[in-house]
Amino acid sequence: MKAIAIAIFVLTYVLLLAFPKVRAYVALGGAALFVVLGILPVSEVFFAIDWNVLLMIGGTMGVVALFIESRMPSLLADLIIAKTPNVKWAIVALSLFSGLISAFVDNVATVLMVAPVALTISKKLNISPVPSVIAIAVASNLQGAATLVGDTTSILLGGYANMDFLDFFFFQGRLGLFWVVQLGAVAASLILLFILRNLSQPINSTDRTEVTDYFPTYLLTGMIFLLILASFIPNKPATTNGWIAVGLMIIGILREVFMKRNAAAIKNTLMEVDFFTIGLLAGIFMLIGGLTEVGVIQDIANLFVAVGGDNMFVIYTLIVWASVLASAFVDNIPYVATMLPVTTGIARILGVEPYLLYYGLLVGSTLGGNLTPIGASANITALGILRREGYEVSAGEFMRIGVPFTLAAVLTGYILVWMLWS
Repeated sequence: MKAIAIAIFVLTYVLLLAFPKVRAYVALGGAALFVVLGILPVSEVFFAIDWNVLLMIGGTMGVVALFIESRMPSLLADLIIAKTPNVKWAIVALSLFSGLISAFVDNVATVLMVAPVALTISKKLNISPVPSVIAIAVASNLQGAATLVGDTTSILLGGYANMDFLDFFFFQGRLGLFWVVQLGAVAASLILLFILRNLSQPINSTDRTEVTDYFPTYLLTGMIFLLILASFIPNKPATTNGWIAVGLMIIGILREVFMKRNAAAIKNTLMEVDFFTIGLLAGIFMLIGGLTEVGVIQDIANLFVAVGGDNMFVIYTLIVWASVLASAFVDNIPYVATMLPVTTGIARILGVEPYLLYYGLLVGSTLGGNLTPIGASANITALGILRREGYEVSAGEFMRIGVPFTLAAVLTGYILVWMLWS
């Protein structure tokens, strides 16, 4: 059964890369095969899907639709254009801005918030939005590992290792993961500047958009605050973040309908929710659930112990770079959840603290998703946004930015974590 599961999984991902226009149907088709063949039991289908992510995507897309309608993205675009000399610096500024937000808010939510700004700038300058939206996605993935609330993998580590919010900044008298990620972001941004070196079109604009309705902006700001606040609530429901996003979307729609007498707001807002991307993610979650169910993920984890032996540097190196490779194609949430107890066991056998391996795991698995367009939910969401704007992005086009960006960030993090925690 494992061989069949691996074969279906590999074929599905090949088809995802080859046929981007029908990715949702491919993923759901592969997931359906898992269910029909018994690889993923019917009783586990519901639990295999990360409903929190799907609810957050849907809710945030609705809030962002109202945000765009308020013309606030146009104002932000004007402010960024006024402060940057050319296109490449504007793209880097957007990526750094998205990284700052993503350190405290889910990566997918960050992409949904910042991408409209990039789209608006691109329309103003009559250029392709593809490089800027990809840069926003990869930067948000990178910064997701910076704090306890930045990404699900960080939340997993915090819960497993009993680490709180401040432990990501300073822990046991040493610099925490936050500072490692920041230096990785600097290295990756320099690489991004080099990749975009030919985009030197000057930016000259004196336009300043006028915003008359700030309520959608308050909704987005409130969502950031509530998501951070929710991270400190112990034993909260798994879908808390998702319902926060959906709840704020509903509030925004109700305000449009009853206070502004805009009855079409329900239809217009829901039409902005990308159900294609939601379907794609649901299929991928089911595929990963099937692989976990038959033990493939566990077999991969056990391989580290067999290959690494008792050499800490070798084991650390394997964990980092194998995590990069795995997370380029496999959702990193079940992978990290599986590998955390494995790294603990390795550290116990060697008689050392496990934090070196914990941080190596997070650096590799969180940043590794940037290698391919399907390696992270934020990347899939970004490409979904571009698809709706009429831009079909190939795997090669994404990887032209994603691969060097990832290698620069991971290599920096790999060296720093070893220096700080070995």
